[in-house]
Amino acid sequence: MHPSRRIGLGLAMLAGTAWGVHADELSVAVAANFTAPMRQITAEFEKDTGHKVVASFGSTGKFYAQIKNGAPFQVLLAADDETPTRLIKENAAVTGSQFTYAIGKLVLWSAKPGVVDGTGEVLKKGGFDHIALADPKLAAYGTAAVEAMKALGVYASLQPKIVTAENISQAYQFVSSGNSQLGFVALSQVRKDGKMEGSAWQVPANLYTPIRQDVVVLENGKGKPAAEALLKFLQADKAKAIIKSFGYELP
Repeated sequence: MHPSRRIGLGLAMLAGTAWGVHADELSVAVAANFTAPMRQITAEFEKDTGHKVVASFGSTGKFYAQIKNGAPFQVLLAADDETPTRLIKENAAVTGSQFTYAIGKLVLWSAKPGVVDGTGEVLKKGGFDHIALADPKLAAYGTAAVEAMKALGVYASLQPKIVTAENISQAYQFVSSGNSQLGFVALSQVRKDGKMEGSAWQVPANLYTPIRQDVVVLENGKGKPAAEALLKFLQADKAKAIIKSFGYELP
């Protein structure tokens, strides 16, 4: 073999070894509303860093319980800012790693055109049997939906019609399948290429507590290069562009 080819092969093997040392598999718990953007972010992150992300999607409340029971997640992308703060206070997450990666938007949505009007009057007029929302005990978007209905003075009258979903993804499924004529979901779930599917009303932000979605490194991820790399990536322009494209605000 020619000496230069031997050197080239040796360098390639060395680079491969070094890459293997630095590339990690990262277990990430992700709030259900952030499913679509996280899938795009993961693809770009893996391509840019070589790390692999294994993401689980669900309600923040359920993830909190799982983390406290020893689930091996290394990073949490929550649907609120309270859960990461609580985990830090309880020594289950890393102090100084928490920041807001997105501010969520609540939408009243129907899979059918013409059901939800542009001002949310349908909530007062009625004409529907079921309205879906994520469990307010587990999901920030469910809490926001209840706050909005109370602010509009319709919560008491709508309570018999409420169908409670385990998380925002299930709330979306209830509405998209037609089991609920309408429901409260995340803007990111119904905004496709800048357009809304079906009919929707973006709930004014003054009707509910801002949905500040925070990320935090959990104790299992402490000192892990892949965890640090993901948090850095979430603050980079590439990830921010993806987050904005799904209708989230940036802090």
